[in-house]
Amino acid sequence: MAGATLNWANASEATLIVAVKARDQGAFAELVKRRQAWTRGLLRRLCAGDHAEADDLAQEAFMRAWDRMADLNTPAAFPGWFRRIAVTSFLMSRRRTKAGYDNLDDATALASEDSLPDAQAGARIDLEKALACLSDAERLCVTLNHGEGMSHGEIAEATGMPLGTVKSHVLRATTRLRGLLNPEREP
Repeated sequence: MAGATLNWANASEATLIVAVKARDQGAFAELVKRRQAWTRGLLRRLCAGDHAEADDLAQEAFMRAWDRMADLNTPAAFPGWFRRIAVTSFLMSRRRTKAGYDNLDDATALASEDSLPDAQAGARIDLEKALACLSDAERLCVTLNHGEGMSHGEIAEATGMPLGTVKSHVLRATTRLRGLLNPEREP
């Protein structure tokens, strides 16, 4: 079948991942196509709505995934494995651009991009503005907790922050977001 191009559009994600591990660029292109909206949405929330930075980080995450695909043990682990690569890309970017990122001190709550339909574009804009009011650490912790469904322990492991710090960031950020998004409900 020399020169034949496979149609990956109907392949399962597991099949794509096996092909990508064998360095099939067509399978990787399909995997990127399927995962890019989620990846860009996550990174846009982490980057406080900075779409250009988020898009750059998404591209960086996909390039890292291509380079490290051999490290993935099982196709079923891909979602969590790739999420960790995307979060690490964000953290590395912050470390490059900000001195003292070790003093992470707040977190954010946010819904996944899929849960905010286009009819709620105004709510999405309000959420992005509220998230932008939080520190990088707050935004990171709340996004991973509320938006990605990660436990406090998983966030601590993924970010390298102490568990107590993660819990504090999530609690403070959630409280702060509620106040920003529903000012009439503040006590």
